[in-house]
Amino acid sequence: MNQLAYQIVQEATGQAEQPAELPDTRNQAAVALSKLGASKGGHARAASLSAAKRSAIARKAVTARWKNR
Repeated sequence: MNQLAYQIVQEATGQAEQPAELPDTRNQAAVALSKLGASKGGHARAASLSAAKRSAIARKAVTARWKNR
């Protein structure tokens, strides 16, 4: 309990030691490829769907979200 209180005070006053950041171990080529596809995906899908189909998908999502409330 005292260690937690001490740590909270140190962080609140800006005196806490900053933990060392972990190196990024992800494959940079995979990260770049993922970002490239992610930036296109939603726009391309929305452009290819009709308004009625988008509405049906949205309606299904709403009913799933509100199902257990």
